[in-house]
Amino acid sequence: MEFIKTSLNGAFLIMPEPKSDSRGWFARFFCKELFKTIGHNKEWVQMNHSFTSAKGTVRGMHFQRQPLSEIKLVRCIAGKIADVIIDLRPESPTYKQHAAFELSAQNKHMIYIPEGFAHGFQTLEDNTELIYLHSNYYNPEFESGIRYNDPAISINWPLEITNISERDLNFPDFQEK
Repeated sequence: MEFIKTSLNGAFLIMPEPKSDSRGWFARFFCKELFKTIGHNKEWVQMNHSFTSAKGTVRGMHFQRQPLSEIKLVRCIAGKIADVIIDLRPESPTYKQHAAFELSAQNKHMIYIPEGFAHGFQTLEDNTELIYLHSNYYNPEFESGIRYNDPAISINWPLEITNISERDLNFPDFQEK
């Protein structure tokens, strides 16, 4: 797999290198030794799978506060998304910046999201599924988020938003820490 540095400090776009033959293809999703080359040394402790039925749906922008912040590895296994991450680390040179990536079942790309980032996505196709690896356990007491249309971040979602949860609509504006 190839690790490509993104414009955000510590985040990587990961491009698996599938091996194909008459049966189909095979690709590595995770290899501890390869991930060490980008500084990943934490254990994955939780894996989640999400399904979103409608194109245009936004989920996000989610994160867990310290001390339970987490690293995420996200892959789209059906459909296509615009995946968005925001650097929320005040000490980072890319603080308050965001980046977007197209992840799809077809391109097989993944995004490595460091601790201290918010994450969300918009579905670009109906019936989209994601799998996520997490370096920390989910804890609702430490769950937080930033509103999807916060003017301090100015995310340009590619499609009209067709569906968003009440919780995501009511996240507060970004606040300096």
